[in-house]
Amino acid sequence: MTETVYLSLGTNLGNRSANLAAALIHLAGFCVNLRVSSIYETEPWGFTDQPLFLNQVVQADTNLQPLPLLNAVKTVELELGRLPNFRFGPRLIDIDILLYGRQVLQSYALTIPHPLLAQRAFVLVPLAELAPGLPHPVSGQDMQTLLAGLDASGVKWVQNPVSMGKSDDAV
Repeated sequence: MTETVYLSLGTNLGNRSANLAAALIHLAGFCVNLRVSSIYETEPWGFTDQPLFLNQVVQADTNLQPLPLLNAVKTVELELGRLPNFRFGPRLIDIDILLYGRQVLQSYALTIPHPLLAQRAFVLVPLAELAPGLPHPVSGQDMQTLLAGLDASGVKWVQNPVSMGKSDDAV
């Protein structure tokens, strides 16, 4: 059975645009019907003394259950060259599971919805672009409402979604 998932992509090292594009190609190995948001340049969050990020959100369908999906996205990060670093530090690519259908999961390895989702404009801006009326599985508030409660002034539009060769920006 497939489930719709929302993933956030972030990068602030190397060729940031190429990092996002490579991540999308790798994600297509275990996700289908990818829809991507615009790309946004954002200020660092948590640890601020580092380069600006490019961020994007992906909506996709997958047959993987949450923990195998986590393993798959962490494998993609490693394959693309991500190295261990400190929390919120600079990174070549970061892929987070934001939502997995309407599922709520809390385990040692994974919390869904992402526990910081409602606090991060750099995630909510592209997520609300893709799915403004999508309800948060815990609060019930839709993404546009959650975004309205945040200061999004540090999130700057950079580029429209890149077509991956199919209509409607789907891979």
